[in-house]
Amino acid sequence: MTPPDPPAVPAVPTWRYVGRMAPLVLLWAVMAGLLGWLLYARAGWSEESDRADMREWVDNTRIFRKTLAELVREYADLLADPAADPTRVTNKRAEVEEHVRAMTEPTRVYSAQLPLFPEVFRLEVEFPGSDTPPVRWDSPKARPAGHALAQLQSLAFEPPLNRPGAAVIRLEYRVHTYNQMQRQQDEFRVWQTRAAAVLLPSTVLAGVFVVRFLRRERTRELDRLRAAAAAEHRERALLQAQVERQLAERDLLEARVKQQEAERATEDLGRKVLEGQLDAARLEGRAAEAEKAALELKSQLYAGIGIMAGSYAHNIKNLLVRPNDLLARCIEADGSAGDRRGMLEEVRATLGTVTERLQQILRTVRRDPASTEITRVDLAGLVREAERTWAGMGREKWKLAVSADAPVGPLWVRGDVSHLQQAVENLLFNARDATFEMRNHLRDEARRVTDPSARRDRLLAAASWKGDVSVRAFRDGSAAVLEVRDNGIGMTEEVRRNCLRTHFTTKRDNALYEGYSAGMGLGLSFVAVVLEHHQATLEIDSAPLRGTTFRLRFPLEDEERPADDAETTQMKSDEPLV
Repeated sequence: MTPPDPPAVPAVPTWRYVGRMAPLVLLWAVMAGLLGWLLYARAGWSEESDRADMREWVDNTRIFRKTLAELVREYADLLADPAADPTRVTNKRAEVEEHVRAMTEPTRVYSAQLPLFPEVFRLEVEFPGSDTPPVRWDSPKARPAGHALAQLQSLAFEPPLNRPGAAVIRLEYRVHTYNQMQRQQDEFRVWQTRAAAVLLPSTVLAGVFVVRFLRRERTRELDRLRAAAAAEHRERALLQAQVERQLAERDLLEARVKQQEAERATEDLGRKVLEGQLDAARLEGRAAEAEKAALELKSQLYAGIGIMAGSYAHNIKNLLVRPNDLLARCIEADGSAGDRRGMLEEVRATLGTVTERLQQILRTVRRDPASTEITRVDLAGLVREAERTWAGMGREKWKLAVSADAPVGPLWVRGDVSHLQQAVENLLFNARDATFEMRNHLRDEARRVTDPSARRDRLLAAASWKGDVSVRAFRDGSAAVLEVRDNGIGMTEEVRRNCLRTHFTTKRDNALYEGYSAGMGLGLSFVAVVLEHHQATLEIDSAPLRGTTFRLRFPLEDEERPADDAETTQMKSDEPLV
């Protein structure tokens, strides 16, 4: 038996060691921060002290029993006063200039003899936001150049004034001597050297400690894996020996029964083949019987619906013969007024449209239900015809607005005119029913309000609510889209998934739809079958109380095809249309 392979070196689990190294890293960071702060404080305290001394000199020096800040405040107040005497303004400016000169002149005369050894190069009082020139004193002594330019300091502050921002005092100076500043810089470098001498060894020591710690943990992990691998190898060897012994015993038993199994093998195989053939024949027979029964039921259902629709259409068409004849006689008779004759003509045209539609229904139900008469159809014209047919009915009887939007030019598709008209009408009727439900829902919600005033307002709002159904046709790339949108009750996700199934409806036995030919669950299923036979797709966007949009996409017909190409072709289908 071969020894186990050495385990692979594991990756360093850094996240496990972060907690252990955190105290060391924190200690090093605190020490480095403390040393940095000490260096910064050591470097800046002298400069801050000098600034404070110069600020104190400017704030407290009194020449004319007043400080410079007080004189500047008085001068700024005079400048802000429109009624101030110009002579007073001039005198006050001269007083400020004299005060500035008196403060700075001694620093020039007694250079290197005063405390702190100040050298003032400029003292200036500016007045931002005004046209008043600044009060400025410049030392005739040249400013330092070269490396000594870094010793030049500046101080700018705003004295306490009645109007903040009216004046700013600026001071350019140099304090101490060159030797004193050189000693400070040398001292700063000494402190830098000391800090580096402390930080560098501590950083190296911390790095060595981290490396040793990681190596030690890595070695421990590798030893643990090696021990686990060795234990696993021993256990695997023991299990393999037991398996080999059991295999030997099983081979012995199999050798004893192999002869008997060989004798029964041929017999069992023949029996299984026969049983398999019998089961396959039974399954094929059952499948054929089930398919035949389903086709018979579907054919009976569609045939019954077609016969019923044909019977209704034929009877209605017969009933319209007499009104058409009477209207023709009334129109041909003399003495009819112009308005009355126009109304009779309109009634006659409407009855003609109804008769033509009934004729199309009769042609549909009488022909072979497995075939579809495909012609070149203008989808835009179909939308405009739907508006002409149902806009008046929707406004007068259904109490909703039926509108249409179609391009001026035609949108040619290949389809069955009768089936497409019925599909559009089914979608319109579905939208109409959705608006009825929405109006009823708003009324029910208003009646549940307990406050009488609020309930009255809600009932008035529900009564004034108007349903809206829009039919739209437009081009979308290589497809013609027919869209039917309503602001009705909408559908839940479950209803949206099942609305295309035959006989699925949410309106059956509902008095709200009495007289509107609703509740059979055939309208949307008919639309789905029509779309399948026209190679079209259906998109449904809906949400409860937010309306529904049905979007039908048809392949566009070639516009360059001659308009007289209207030969009817037969498109066979495995499933008949309703």
